[in-house]
Amino acid sequence: MRIGLIAPPWVPVPPPAYGGTEVVIDNLARGLQDLGHEVRLFTVGESECPVPTDFLYPQPMAPIGSVIPETAHVIAAYKSLADMDIIHDHTFLGPLISGLRGMPRPPVVTTNHGPCSRVTVPVLQEAAKHASTIAISYSQARQARENGGVVPVAAVIHHGIDLDLYKPGPGGGGYLMFIGRMSADKGVHHAVRVAKRAGKKLVVSTKMREEAEIEYFEKEVRPLLDPGDEVPSEIPQRHRIELLRHADALLNPITWCEPFGLVMAEALACATPVLAFDNGAAGEIIDSGRTGYLCRDEAEMIAAIDRVGGIDRDQCRESAERRFSLQRMARDHDRIYRRVLETEGGFLRRVPAASRRLVSA
Repeated sequence: MRIGLIAPPWVPVPPPAYGGTEVVIDNLARGLQDLGHEVRLFTVGESECPVPTDFLYPQPMAPIGSVIPETAHVIAAYKSLADMDIIHDHTFLGPLISGLRGMPRPPVVTTNHGPCSRVTVPVLQEAAKHASTIAISYSQARQARENGGVVPVAAVIHHGIDLDLYKPGPGGGGYLMFIGRMSADKGVHHAVRVAKRAGKKLVVSTKMREEAEIEYFEKEVRPLLDPGDEVPSEIPQRHRIELLRHADALLNPITWCEPFGLVMAEALACATPVLAFDNGAAGEIIDSGRTGYLCRDEAEMIAAIDRVGGIDRDQCRESAERRFSLQRMARDHDRIYRRVLETEGGFLRRVPAASRRLVSA
């Protein structure tokens, strides 16, 4: 199968630092290529994903979310990938624009990486007229109904990660860890307070570049730090993984309906249990009492820290291997691509009969 992937124009694939969506796209591209597919990625010129790439912008565009750069990027992407069997678009505007332009193109699948809010639902509903939509969690799929509409979902596919990169660790470092944006949504202030009240060291790896992130840190997080505490920083990936492998637990006190939560799966792959607020997709990733604990508030998270040593770290790794590998993610996408192509016609004339049996009922 000839598969075209479209990444947003904001961050290279894979990301040199922070970038959850771009990690997923890189893992998916490599997983699909390992399945024997011909994969081409439309991204930005700085990307180093090991599949053939094309781009409009040599460097990432800023600020994130600018409409005109994203529109030009996706128009160029659809032109570049017009000869593929199927296009998998990971941008927000792409599927909508491709349908409105009425241009000849292969069938389109799109993954919604963001929330289904009252603002985004009408756009997602329109985009679903032109593309088969993949949700990244059941929680995300439910959000549309809770926000005044229904977005047709062709499949729910959880993210997958590189289990060869995120290796199991022994723990025993005597510290807790937080990984995520410097944002109230991510609950950095909760993580700091929980660790302080539990008498535990907290290692924070965070993206703090945008004005809103810096303002939140100065107002809500810095006042919680003691004079000798390190100022949170963006820790390079390999060092961050080593820290995660030796952490006693990952704190993930999210305060919003996060559509997935890749860092939780990464922690499980490192055999590190997760303590999370029970919001968004946390309950789809964490098996409370087995691979971590789902908590209602800071008090429950503090109490869970005392119990987390009883979690079997091998169970955390086993859960990641069974549920969150990039190979599983690639196979799930292979099935939905084939189903879409079979429905839209023409594809089965080009696919050997033996391969057709891979299509799910």
